[in-house]
Amino acid sequence: MQRIRGGGTIPLTLPPLPVIVLLAVFVLIAVRRIGNIRLQIWQIVLAGAIAVLLTGQIGLAAAASYIDMTVIFFLIGIFIVGAALTESGYLQYVAHRLFRRAKSVDALVLLVLLSAGVASMFLLNDTLAVIGTPVVMYFALKERINPKLMLLALAFAVTIGSVASPIGNPQNLLIASSGLVSNPFPQFFGWLIVPTVINLLVAYLVLKLFFRKDFSARRVPNGVARVKDAGLAKLCKASLAVLLSLIALDIIGVSLHAFDLNLAWIAMAAALPILLFSDKRLSMVRNVDWTTIIFFISLFVLVGSVWESGYLQGMISGMALNVGSVPTIFAVSIIGSQFVSNVPMVLLYLKMLSFTQVPLTAALALAAGSTIAGNLLILGAASNVIIIQSAERRYHQTVSFVDFAKVGALLTVINAIVYWAFLSL
Repeated sequence: MQRIRGGGTIPLTLPPLPVIVLLAVFVLIAVRRIGNIRLQIWQIVLAGAIAVLLTGQIGLAAAASYIDMTVIFFLIGIFIVGAALTESGYLQYVAHRLFRRAKSVDALVLLVLLSAGVASMFLLNDTLAVIGTPVVMYFALKERINPKLMLLALAFAVTIGSVASPIGNPQNLLIASSGLVSNPFPQFFGWLIVPTVINLLVAYLVLKLFFRKDFSARRVPNGVARVKDAGLAKLCKASLAVLLSLIALDIIGVSLHAFDLNLAWIAMAAALPILLFSDKRLSMVRNVDWTTIIFFISLFVLVGSVWESGYLQGMISGMALNVGSVPTIFAVSIIGSQFVSNVPMVLLYLKMLSFTQVPLTAALALAAGSTIAGNLLILGAASNVIIIQSAERRYHQTVSFVDFAKVGALLTVINAIVYWAFLSL
């Protein structure tokens, strides 16, 4: 109860159960531990979805209607291609041939930033994080380059590069399939490619500022990288050719107002050469990151239950906040992603934007802000966690929370200013 003037009281009402469950999920994602039990993010979100289903906060039919199958099938297709690229060794081979041309650490870091940044526009940044960590650590350890420099270069590259594409990261995929972006590929590339390239160059300058001594060294390239499975590598080439061709075809079709290819169809078509012709197809399917698929399905159900409760709509209507303004979106998405991770934050913000008509720049600001939030702190993006955990587990090298934040804070501020400037033109 809360006392008011005149001696009366008004009841303090708790938010509905789905909101309480969502808040509990956010807290658990932040601490990731109950007693001595360490929890995975997908396990936490799955538990939240089960809780709202078992308590009747959302029915099975309603829950199913909130699951975006375009996102689910796109992720499955891309994960199959990513698993094949890793298993065959093809992407590592290409990276080695590219990076060995750099004659200095300076040139190597720039190549890592630009190549990983461009690659993350067409493969999920999490996929590039998995594949790229062994590559950069190979050069770091073999050529005595500061591992922190190489790990940060990779982390910043896959984060910034993924901004410019509707399929660069999971949150962009959610935005592209939300209906707020009518022509995803042309509009993402058209608005965001130039500031993304600028921000990749900014990342190079910021790294050079913090790692001056490491940049001064010359490289002594050594070693030879070979494809581990030539047959699977050929199928990977075919899959990448299908992926890029269908993206180009979709851009042409949308530009001519003739047709618009579904993102899920593009990804599954890219996976077909591997599924049809590889004798390792079952292994590739098993190597799909199914926990991420479970995470997304659970998240759709949990956020759907919050939306069904009507609480979020009532809260928005009672606020004077202009949720569609670019400055607000940048502030909320960058700060909010540090607490609840960028994918849940985007899913909730998309629900708020559905309340009103917003310009294209609002959707693109949400994509840019929620993505570059990953440059601020390690926990701001799943790709950061993948890179750091892989380096610790396999190579006993790491980047501390403080070291990441010292470099990332400056980079994030500059990144936000650059994207804000271009979206305000």
